[in-house]
Amino acid sequence: MNNIIEQIQNKINSKTKPLGSLGKLEDIALQIGQIQNTLTPELKNPTILVFAADHGLADAGVSPFPKEVTQQMVLNFLNNGAAINVFCKQNEINLKVVDAGVDADFTNNPNLIHAKIANGTKNILENPAMTIEECKKAIESGKKIVEDQYKNGCNIIGFGEMGIGNTSSASLLMSKITAVPIEDCVGKGTGHNENGLMRKKDILKQAINKYQLNGDPLNLLSTFGGFEIAMMTGAFLKAAELNMIIMVDGFIVTSALLVAYKMNSDILKNCIFTHTSNEQGHVLMLEYLNAEPILNMEMRLGEGTGAAVAYPIIKSAVNFLNEMASFEDAGVSNKE
Repeated sequence: MNNIIEQIQNKINSKTKPLGSLGKLEDIALQIGQIQNTLTPELKNPTILVFAADHGLADAGVSPFPKEVTQQMVLNFLNNGAAINVFCKQNEINLKVVDAGVDADFTNNPNLIHAKIANGTKNILENPAMTIEECKKAIESGKKIVEDQYKNGCNIIGFGEMGIGNTSSASLLMSKITAVPIEDCVGKGTGHNENGLMRKKDILKQAINKYQLNGDPLNLLSTFGGFEIAMMTGAFLKAAELNMIIMVDGFIVTSALLVAYKMNSDILKNCIFTHTSNEQGHVLMLEYLNAEPILNMEMRLGEGTGAAVAYPIIKSAVNFLNEMASFEDAGVSNKE
């Protein structure tokens, strides 16, 4: 394996440019060449899957938006009206929306994948979000959805999410996995004012203190997760197993990655971290994973938008490796 790293690095260094002058593009090219074990990597059928689900905890007032917004935003995705639609169209990325557990029924649509586990999770203040069986079912469903994309010729995939209340689930998972106090994991989500943020922190403190859990990732996920987060966990695991390139989005998507990482720490070699979310807590998640994201655009929308916006940069890394002339090809004198 070290031999291929050396070969890719030599190829990068022989391009008509000063050593290291393409900065992080060179790191990305090296990583992708390594993942694919080739000097001529390819990006095929780039795809983003947006997993949507409702959260029982939303009934406790952790979000300023009502739960119905999850359903309304799924319809917006299907009508090509959301930010993720715009960026996927612009960058020629396939987009699929997954109903992982929305509290509504949708008619058939070619861009909708029906994978509903239940009409939302339970309120964590009263019961674990889901049963272990439901959690396992969601993980397996996420794996199958990714495998289907792989069979359709996709080798680079990103995940997005939609679910009112899901920054709360992500914060709880983050706190339990990274041992960061819950207060430092909680951000404004969909736009709390200071009073709303204080209330959200109080509710999440109650939730985290209710359960005495060990660090078992499946227990944590079933207690605090959402169906979309559980499905993304399975999606991460399968994408890594299939040796796909994984574009990691923001705070909620990274919470699913934290769980997947606890199940398989090798997963990170396939992950390209696309951006730093402006949601408080994401920077600490990234530090925990020793991750260096491509962008910091102060985005905190979710939906996979960070991955979609960063994709052209990933493409640039592959293209310079494959298409840029070497000093020898171009007849340009290299330095001694």
